[in-house]
Amino acid sequence: MTAVHESFMTTEEFEELARAADRIAEGVRLEFIDGQLGAKAMPDGDHGRIMQWLIRTFMMFRPELFLTPEQGLRVDRYRKGRARPDGALAAADAFVGQGEWADPGPVLLVVEVTSDDQGTDRRDRQEKPLAYADTGIPVYLLIDRDSCEVTVHSEPRGSRYERILTVPFGATVRLPEPVDVELNTEPLKDWVR
Repeated sequence: MTAVHESFMTTEEFEELARAADRIAEGVRLEFIDGQLGAKAMPDGDHGRIMQWLIRTFMMFRPELFLTPEQGLRVDRYRKGRARPDGALAAADAFVGQGEWADPGPVLLVVEVTSDDQGTDRRDRQEKPLAYADTGIPVYLLIDRDSCEVTVHSEPRGSRYERILTVPFGATVRLPEPVDVELNTEPLKDWVR
C-alpha cells in the first residue's frame, strides 16, 4: 500500500480512481482508509465458501437481516475513507437507493476474511478495526485464515473497540448485541489451506 498525503487526493478523486480500476484491473478492489490508498485481492474459493456459510448462518438466525457482500462503506476517519468489507450485516433494505459507497449507520456488523496478500496484516488486523470502530459499527468479525482464529471486536469507543475476543477455529463464539448470534466455527477448519 502506498501512503497518500491528504492534499494529493480527495475522497472524490479516490472514488473516480476506484471506478476506473473496477473497469480496467481484473481481480483488484481499491480502498481508501485514513489517507492510505490500498488494493484488496479478490477472494478465492475458500474465501467465497466462508462467506456463503456466514450468509446462510445469518439467514437462519436473523432472517430480518442480510449479509451484503462487498458493499462499499463510507468510513470517514478524519473525514475521508472508503472501505469494502467482505460483508456488511444490516436490515435487508439498508442499502437500497444508495450508491457504491453507502452510509454505515445501519450496519450492525462487518466481516473480513483474510486473504493471501501482503497487505492483509496491516489492513484487516490493524487499520480496519480502527476505522470501523471510529465509524461506530457495533461489531467487527475477523475470520483469520492465517492463524485459524476468529476475532470478535465489539463495544466501539472512539477509534478502538473496547472488547476483543479471539477463539480458535472449532470453538463456539457469541456475536454480541445488536447481532446476538452464536457461531459454531467448526466448519471453518475445512476452508483453510
